[in-house]
Amino acid sequence: MFLYYLIMSKILHNHPFHLVDLSPWPILMSFNFLNFMLGMNKFFYFKNYNLFMFSILLMIFCSIHWWRDVIRESTYQGYHTSIVLEGLRLGMILFIISEIFFFLSFFWTYFHMMLSPSIEIGSIWPPKGIINFNPYNIPLLNTLILLSSGSSVTWSHHSMLNNMYMKSKNSLMLTIILGVYFTLLQIFEYYNAPFTICDSIYGSIFFMTTGFHGIHVIIGTFFLFVCFIRLKYNQFSFYHHLGYEMSIWYWHFVDVIWLFLFILIYWWNY
Repeated sequence: MFLYYLIMSKILHNHPFHLVDLSPWPILMSFNFLNFMLGMNKFFYFKNYNLFMFSILLMIFCSIHWWRDVIRESTYQGYHTSIVLEGLRLGMILFIISEIFFFLSFFWTYFHMMLSPSIEIGSIWPPKGIINFNPYNIPLLNTLILLSSGSSVTWSHHSMLNNMYMKSKNSLMLTIILGVYFTLLQIFEYYNAPFTICDSIYGSIFFMTTGFHGIHVIIGTFFLFVCFIRLKYNQFSFYHHLGYEMSIWYWHFVDVIWLFLFILIYWWNY
């Protein structure tokens, strides 16, 4: 079947590029993002979360089917040629760079307030009344967990490159378990936090930065889980596994951002 799709793609196209078919998912996802923002406003200001939850469910539905189509084009239809793969790699690199600048804006805000605290917060940092987290408790444990997960996902990648698929699956599952464990520990830390997002500029910066990082960990965990399912169904090989490779890039990006978070926000102010 794969050879049939590959031969047909060569017959019907005289170029190495992939011109995607008409798809309903981009326009549906665009309207869904509009509903998502409206639902978020209704949830924040009117405590009505119906539209918010509906938009999340619709976003999950559109994402699953959109990714399903991409997986079909790559695995079964043979549209992802070497030229297409180079474009996808470049797109993922640019996306990670944009995410780096996203977190850079939070670090910029943090250092702006820390190095020159305004008189409204008492000209001290952290502001008066803020009790910091002990960096040697849950934050240090989370650091060890993420570093271990980075090692295990690298082990999984090298196992795949050497055709050891059972080791690759086992180490990938270990990475997913560590990602879930990290998320549960961060939820526990938030639940027992001595301050809230409303407590001065420090609380806002802390929960915005660590919260968005937590969201990225959840997304990365789902990304790796999808790759685990694809690996289980033998959709990757040692020479064609770009989706898995990009998930590893994303996970290492999450690791590096957490190291900066731990050193600059947790440890430095303790």
